[in-house]
Amino acid sequence: MFEQMSYETLQAYWWIIIAFLGGALVFLLLVQGGQTLFNELAETDEEKSVLVNIIGHKWEFTFTTLVVFGGAFFASFPLFYSTSFGGAYWVWMLILFAFIVQAVSYEYRKKKGNFLGSKMYDTFLYINGVIAPLLLGIALSTFFTGNSFSVHKERILRIGQNVEAVISRWDTPWHGLDALWNGFHGAWFQNLMLGLTVLFLARTNALLYIKKMTGENSILERISKKLKINAGLFLLFFMIWLIRLMFIPGFAVNNSGKIVLENGKYFHNLITNPFTAVFLITGVILVLYGLYAGIFKTLDKAFWYAAGGTVLTVMALFFLTGFNHTAYYPSITDLQSSLTIHNSSSSRFTLVVMSYVSLMVPFVLAYIWWAWKALDVHKYDVKEIKQEEIKY
Repeated sequence: MFEQMSYETLQAYWWIIIAFLGGALVFLLLVQGGQTLFNELAETDEEKSVLVNIIGHKWEFTFTTLVVFGGAFFASFPLFYSTSFGGAYWVWMLILFAFIVQAVSYEYRKKKGNFLGSKMYDTFLYINGVIAPLLLGIALSTFFTGNSFSVHKERILRIGQNVEAVISRWDTPWHGLDALWNGFHGAWFQNLMLGLTVLFLARTNALLYIKKMTGENSILERISKKLKINAGLFLLFFMIWLIRLMFIPGFAVNNSGKIVLENGKYFHNLITNPFTAVFLITGVILVLYGLYAGIFKTLDKAFWYAAGGTVLTVMALFFLTGFNHTAYYPSITDLQSSLTIHNSSSSRFTLVVMSYVSLMVPFVLAYIWWAWKALDVHKYDVKEIKQEEIKY
């Protein structure tokens, strides 16, 4: 089946898979968002235990999805993996460290005899809750605004002869952290806006999920006000980022195969690709309806509307930067080093083999859905937490 596909079709197929995994990861960051809300929504230790158990039962999903996302990128677009993960390593190391701290905190915060104490582990969870969404949002924004790196594929012939014979090289000593002050067409501001968007989206989705899963009235009363504030900030930052994206220069591949700057490139991609436009519009509508239903109608399904909208919207953003002759990982120091889905993918043979592996994805998704539903069989309140034998 996959052997009959063209190389370009296989590359597009895998970019769609990457887009879906990216959307799922951003959705599952609700765990991180929830961790920043423990002290805001709880006034007693019992109420905090309710919140920690609602959110804590889902942290493995986020961590696993992050690993799968990175693994899929490595298998399908290895040049991106070596350039970004090998070059912007300070950003990825901070994200990885934050997730390691999260795992340790859930494991030990209630263990008897832990010498740091539960409050210190709660602090670690808060740090993870802020750093992971913020930095992942900033990293995603650089797919549109660019990074400082250069690629020299000819150096692969010198590997073993010279320790400097690396294919990709980061051109600043900050290795990814420079995204926070990159002045290329105001990139630092654009990056920060998407970072804040992802952070407050994670908090908003967490509030909708907690509202769905808790039966503690005191917590429900505090959620309403927090939901309006966080949803408002999420929409504000996202609209600033999206509107500005439509006007900043994009990184296009011209007819001769060279990377050039094109004003309004991402707006052009949106209006000329109905597939992308439908995903973006549908995703935004679902998110908005989820927020409306959660704030004004108090529907449990509001969370799922917002969840589906989150995945579709993020997928549309990946389509904007990957399709329609666009560089999805642009270089601002050497335009011709910018990565596209065509010049950074694995070989055709590898993509064919991995495509057969991808047929297992529906079964994995079915298992995740079953596991998710199994953990959501009842609402959590103080009485329920006291009766649980195993809790975070």
